[in-house]
Amino acid sequence: MLLEALRTSPLPSRWPIVLGAATIIGSAVTFWTSVSGGMAGKAAADLWKTLLLLMAVVMVVRRVLAQPEITIQSIYGALSAYLITGLMFASGYAAMEHLERSDFFANNQPANSQTFQYFSFTTLTTLGYGDFTAAESSGRSIAVLEALTGQVFLATLVARLVSAYRGPAPPAPPGGQLPEDVDGPGDDEDRDDQ
Repeated sequence: MLLEALRTSPLPSRWPIVLGAATIIGSAVTFWTSVSGGMAGKAAADLWKTLLLLMAVVMVVRRVLAQPEITIQSIYGALSAYLITGLMFASGYAAMEHLERSDFFANNQPANSQTFQYFSFTTLTTLGYGDFTAAESSGRSIAVLEALTGQVFLATLVARLVSAYRGPAPPAPPGGQLPEDVDGPGDDEDRDDQ
């Protein structure tokens, strides 16, 4: 997905190639370290996923904002960036789990990709059921950052796009001409004849 965003990005011609090559090389190195290393390798893989997802969000939002006209695709792009943001934070939480000596979640809650995604999206949407809570202050700090990001993202970008969206243009009437009596009965000309 990131490579497709880079391919269609409005960046100067050499930047997508450089970023694409760095993405492929970084992914290969991260894969090798995650296979050969223990917790540090898993943390490196999750941090790399977080970085790639962050780059994807930036590329999508940049593309949406570069459009001269707001279309339904612009709104879908912004919503996609919002969902990718939730996945990005989930990868960040997973990396924190591998880097810290203690459990990420309080009360010995299970820490796996499903619970990180669940925690991330309930935090991003500020729903916050409370069944999963970050145990350490570092996790709580990132959760607060995610909640603020989610609210600002929805309140500014998505709301702005939805309010500026005008919908598709109405079809032209048959023959390409407007009818002569657009106002209907009772307009000013009808009153002058009386």
